[in-house]
Amino acid sequence: MEIAVPRMKYAKCFLILLLPILMGCSNEDDRTPPAPEDGVYFPPISGSGWETTELSSLGWNEEAVQPLKDFLLEKNTKSFLILVNGRIVMEEYFDGHTPEATWQWNSAGKTLTSATTGIAQQNGLLNIDDHVAQYLGDGWTSAPPEKEALITLFHLLSMTSGLEDANLVTPAALTYVADAGSRWSYSNVFQKLMDVVAASANQSFEAYFNATLKDKIGMDGFWNNGLIFRIYHSNTRSMARFGLLALHRGKWDTEQIIDQSFFEAGISPSQSINPSYGYFWWLNGKPSFMVPGGQTVFPGSLIPNAPADMYAAMGAEDQRIYVVPGKNMVVVRMGRSSDPGNPSFALSGFDNALWQKINAVID
Repeated sequence: MEIAVPRMKYAKCFLILLLPILMGCSNEDDRTPPAPEDGVYFPPISGSGWETTELSSLGWNEEAVQPLKDFLLEKNTKSFLILVNGRIVMEEYFDGHTPEATWQWNSAGKTLTSATTGIAQQNGLLNIDDHVAQYLGDGWTSAPPEKEALITLFHLLSMTSGLEDANLVTPAALTYVADAGSRWSYSNVFQKLMDVVAASANQSFEAYFNATLKDKIGMDGFWNNGLIFRIYHSNTRSMARFGLLALHRGKWDTEQIIDQSFFEAGISPSQSINPSYGYFWWLNGKPSFMVPGGQTVFPGSLIPNAPADMYAAMGAEDQRIYVVPGKNMVVVRMGRSSDPGNPSFALSGFDNALWQKINAVID
């Protein structure tokens, strides 16, 4: 940035005035997205009541709504919902899906695990800088003891454990690849955080999650604890409730459910290897990103068509919670894969196309 130099007699005053501005500047890619404004609506904890806002009152392009719906139907969507200021602006169901029906979050549910870990920390049950073995005992991996001893809860939260990218989380499957903190790799080992929370709370993870998070914001859902994956299932509005909590940095109405500083750390780059990843949240608008299943670093923003301040819970088959602080907006998509030939996390192809359609409505 070029700044015109004032005449010498005014230079000293100019610099004094400019100094606070310069000191406040930072790299935009590293900034935490702005918090939403006060006064946003929260739906009641119980019951089906939820205030709505007419799309026309927002000045949105109503002619672009039908192309968006057509795209969603074409891409095997089950449900789609947009909140603005906490109120429902769009709520659509396809393929026989209903507001009461449940659907799997897949890896979007990882954000529920990070949120619950943050709650356990604020309740004094654990600290994310603690070593995992402190809660699970030695030998929870097959890594050499001195390498296993390096792994902390933070490394699980940031996907930097250094362990093999295994689906199974048995000790035999969790083999050493690199020192903790030196390698980012998307791995199912995150589930060990659930075991840590359970051990620290002396109850099942689901019981602790229900009491400290789910019930406090009126979610309706359950964990399906399979042999490989532990996946959350809920209706669409429950997913939107969690998105609304995330929009407000872990605060629901007047209660701070998740410590704000923990939550804000989780929607900021958790490490420098993949700046588009926080504590299981995917971060848009960063200079580069990595994706599950590889070590390639791709330049540019994760979803170029989406707002730069957006952070998202993203799961296989395009389960999504997009949170956009700058617009006080939450967008939820549940359904089958938009591309049955490639049902896993994609290089933002579906997301980019979807946001092109959304932008036509909201811009």
